[in-house]
Order: sequence, then structure tokens, then C-alpha cells
Amino acid sequence: MHQLHPRFRARRSDAGGEHALPCLLDASLPLRSSSPRLHIRGMPEEPITLQGQHIRLEPLRPSHVDGLVSSAAEDPALYRWSPVPQGKVQATEYVKTALAWQDAGTAVPFAIVRASDGTVIGSTRFWNIERWSWPPSHSSHGRNTPDACEIGYTWLARSTIRTGVNTEAKLLMLQHAFCVWRVLRVCFHTDSRNTRSRTALERIGGKFEGILRAHRMAADFIPRDSVRYSIVASEWPGVRHRLVGLLEGRRR
Repeated sequence: MHQLHPRFRARRSDAGGEHALPCLLDASLPLRSSSPRLHIRGMPEEPITLQGQHIRLEPLRPSHVDGLVSSAAEDPALYRWSPVPQGKVQATEYVKTALAWQDAGTAVPFAIVRASDGTVIGSTRFWNIERWSWPPSHSSHGRNTPDACEIGYTWLARSTIRTGVNTEAKLLMLQHAFCVWRVLRVCFHTDSRNTRSRTALERIGGKFEGILRAHRMAADFIPRDSVRYSIVASEWPGVRHRLVGLLEGRRR
């Protein structure tokens, strides 16, 4: 893995050239990501490890099942609005489904792991990964990374709530999306009844886009209304500044 420079870092563009990316980070936050190989359209996304100061996001594997079971069991009532696996059978199927999506090239799932002791404390993923059909005459034609994605299926053990874990996870993922993949948009959906999730997304700078009625099946098996938020590339520097500030506030 390589450490991301706290100032502008030059990376190779999809065409092989060099360009500066607005990935300014506080030097005291050792955020690193693995170096994924270029994506070939139609092929699965390469596994990614994202390393932060207090957590790392590891590629989700069957070996994480027991850890997922333990973390979800801390307080099952916490997951009223989220599809969180309970017990080994559900967790095994949860990982199997996530890896099938990864094989299809539509998702990159992670286990959230505490860096200090390797304990699994939750899960999250990139999904709804979009690759747009840019015309041959367009400068983006043939780019090898996603154009847009969603961050979702995020859940954490009760003991990690309000500790900054979710903030650091979002910083790691958004940084990868905007600085490595160079996406144009990251979006989020949450159950309209999930006020805690809505507050968290607004707190990090997600822009409310509206409510999609009867959008998806809810965790309680009804057609749920989903609240949609997004962050576009031009907003990333401000969102990054806000996330780093929130993490710094936790450390004081």
C-alpha cells in the first residue's frame, strides 16, 4: 500500500498522462489505499483495501462471517431500517451475495475492521457502479474507472456509534471514489424513516435531492420511500474539509 500525500498528488489518468487531483488531506491522518489495477469494462472490480488511522476497510471475504455475526449481535434493535444479517446463516448469505455483485462488476464490498486489534465492527460497500457510454469523440471515451457510484449497505456495531468510525469510513471511500476512480457523482439512499442516517448524511455535506417513492424493499419488507443524497466532484474539496474537521474534533 502507498501513503497518500497530504497535498496535491499526481496520478496517472486513464489515458496514461499525469494530472493533479484535489485530494488535500491533513498530514496527521495516514489515509492509504491499495493500488488497484485498471478496470477493464465488463470485468469485476479489483479488491481494494482502504487504510485509515483507526479503521481499515478490507475486501469482504467469507472469513469475515464470524466477525459480522458478533458485531451485529451487539444490538440487533439498532438495525430497524437496515438489512443487517443476524446469525451465521444470514451472514454467510450476505457475504455470498455481496461477492456475487462484486464478480458482476457492480459492487465493491468491505468489512470495516478496527485497526488496533483487527476486530470486525461492520460492513459497507460501493455499489450501483456506473460506467457511462461516452461517444468515441469524447475525451472520457475508454476511461477504465467508474463514472458514478453509490455508497451504501453501511452498518456498524453498537459500540462504534458516535466514535468517528463512520466518518472515517466515509472519508476513505469518498477519497477513493473522487481521487482514484475520479467519479463525477457519489450518491446515497436511506429509508425516509431513518432520521439518524439522514442527519449523518446531511452532516457530512450530502445534498438532498428528493424522495423516491416505493423505491426499494425496506428492512421490514414494505415498499420503502428512499431519501436521496449526493455529492458531486466539484463539492468534494468542501466535503473533505468537513470530514477532516469532524475527525479532528473527535481527537481533541
